[in-house]
Amino acid sequence: MRYGLASMQRRPFGALVLPLQTFLRTEAAGGILLLVAAFFALVWANVAPSTYALAFDSALSLGSGLPSFTLRQLVNLGLMSVFFFVVGMEIKRELVLGELSSFGRATLPAIAALGGMMLPAALFFAFNREGPARNGWGIPMATDIAFCVGVLALLKGRVPNALVVFVTALAIFDDIGGILVIALFYGQALRFEWLLAAVSLGLVALAMNRAYVTSGLAYALLGIGFWYMLHQSGIHAAIAGVALGLSIPARPAEGTREGVTPPIERFLPFLHPFVSFLVMPFFALANSGVSLRAMGELGHADPVALGAATGLFVGKQLGIFGLTLLAVRIGVAPLPGGATRAQLYGASVLSGIGFTVALFIAALAYPNDPDLLERAKIGILAGSAASGVAGYAVLRFAHARAGQV
Repeated sequence: MRYGLASMQRRPFGALVLPLQTFLRTEAAGGILLLVAAFFALVWANVAPSTYALAFDSALSLGSGLPSFTLRQLVNLGLMSVFFFVVGMEIKRELVLGELSSFGRATLPAIAALGGMMLPAALFFAFNREGPARNGWGIPMATDIAFCVGVLALLKGRVPNALVVFVTALAIFDDIGGILVIALFYGQALRFEWLLAAVSLGLVALAMNRAYVTSGLAYALLGIGFWYMLHQSGIHAAIAGVALGLSIPARPAEGTREGVTPPIERFLPFLHPFVSFLVMPFFALANSGVSLRAMGELGHADPVALGAATGLFVGKQLGIFGLTLLAVRIGVAPLPGGATRAQLYGASVLSGIGFTVALFIAALAYPNDPDLLERAKIGILAGSAASGVAGYAVLRFAHARAGQV
């Protein structure tokens, strides 16, 4: 039986189901736009490479005495902090109210994400054990939820809803792992006076949470200061977005009347379309432009490209599928929603799409080496494309076989 919006709201847990449905619809559309932006960047970088470089690599300055920056740096340091702020709020909501709110529901995707982070990193390191190239070991660790949900949207009706939720939860744990990797391994030399100031503002954010501050402007002003202090401290400023997102209240305040919307449920619907339809496509446009000629000249022997592609396409699927099956076999949790092993394998392959965060970590791993960065991008694009196509094919085949049984 199909339920309308009003009846869904009256059903038990409807308040939790509807935000997830809205999130998935937005992610699906955003994933398609992300693909279009990446394709356009590839075309632009190969048809008119000089104008592509001019657009994103030219130094911009706000005035004398102020630091200069490129448009790509503005996107990667500034706009992506908004992306990580939304990621932080999504993690907070899932931990407090959603699929990760209980130990039982969170265990299986957490185990799957662990396998999907460790094996890809190990494979990359196996190809790049020496020299500056080894700094990119974190590149193939994270799953791009927008692209994954976009592909799953093309398979609507052929994939169990519980498997979609499983992939979403897995990607959220991947985000947590990626954030920790960025914070711990891809910062600069610490400047403790700025770090102390940033910690002070972090405590202010916690106090605002305890006081149940609901003003978006107050959090925005705090976030700007927090971002600047973390940036000056040597920790990547994107962590400011995550930390601030985790500080937003997710439950109604005690004693408030029924129907009052907590801040996180107001901020997410407001910011999520902005991130999905502007920030992430613009990030893809600024970071996906690689030379196809260079890709052809590179061949199949480059360790950086091969490590990134193998980590995403091979490491992700084997790590996720293997650890998930092991957890199911020893009785930790059943397969999500009665999904078959073939469907689980298809979802595991699909999780090798690591586009956005993989490109982001690549830029952090090779900030002063455009050649290594270019090779990493080639591997990311190849591994993500192979994972998307193969995952889609496996899930379609698995559904056809399930229909014949």
